Amino acid sequence: MKTGSFPYAFFQDKIVNIEDAKVSIMTNALQYGTAFFGGIRGYYNEEKGFVSFFRIDDHYKRFLSSANIVGCEFPYNQEELKKITLELIAKNKPKANVYLRPFAYVGSTELGPNFANAKLDFSLHMIPLDDYMPTGKGLSVVVSSWQRISDNAIPTRAKISGGYANSALARKEATDGGFDEAILLNSKGHVSEGSAENLFLVRDGKLITPSVSEGVLEGITRRSIIEIATDMGIITIERSVERSELYVADEVFLTGTGCQVAWVEQVDRRSIGGGKIGKITEKLREKFFNTVRGDDDKYKNWTTRISVNA
Repeated sequence: MKTGSFPYAFFQDKIVNIEDAKVSIMTNALQYGTAFFGGIRGYYNEEKGFVSFFRIDDHYKRFLSSANIVGCEFPYNQEELKKITLELIAKNKPKANVYLRPFAYVGSTELGPNFANAKLDFSLHMIPLDDYMPTGKGLSVVVSSWQRISDNAIPTRAKISGGYANSALARKEATDGGFDEAILLNSKGHVSEGSAENLFLVRDGKLITPSVSEGVLEGITRRSIIEIATDMGIITIERSVERSELYVADEVFLTGTGCQVAWVEQVDRRSIGGGKIGKITEKLREKFFNTVRGDDDKYKNWTTRISVNA
């Protein structure tokens, strides 16, 4: 995974050098997590000379929905956000796989967590990013002792910064135990999602994923995989999943902007599918990567392709 950043960011209503995009240690969002964010991937297609950005409009639609969930006015509309994004991409001239992080936050230095009458600031930066999780091998995951936050505690349809302490605790527990990732159960004991990924399993040729009512993020990659599977004639079912059902699944995989499509080899040290990637997972993963990289035009409307040869 490449780290670092591109030289320019959008900060305080303009594009600036990344070194100048800084906030005070007193910033409310830093102190209390009063912020929300998004994540958009771009895939560098060297052969065709463009970077293919995946579902920008859908990401910003969800981003603006987050502002409504926290009850705050936001200074930009969807069209303006896309314009800012395209201008920043043009300024940074990426020739690599890239990740964009739109970030809305309470920028005041007032004491106390409160979204009431809060002014949201906005920033956008870019980093080079290849695999966030290994896609060439199967993951070893563990069911976490930490419970997934409920929508009535911190709304799970928004990527609210403070809620990701829940993810960080689960991920630490998994990493300390020698696992690649954690799976969280909700208050009903049902499978919810990974620390920052949606979850799918396959049983008897059918694709199964926890319903959004189980406290999962309404993932854009999740939605894309469901649509691709439906077009392939694969039956997809959204329902409750019990922990032990993971152990008897034919296939398990995770999806998300960060992890993309990552297959699971073991759950709680129990082998899944004989420790090999499943046929349905492999088929969906291949279609997904061909789509996002701009090598398959069936879902071309999902991508924004920006030439980097000029």
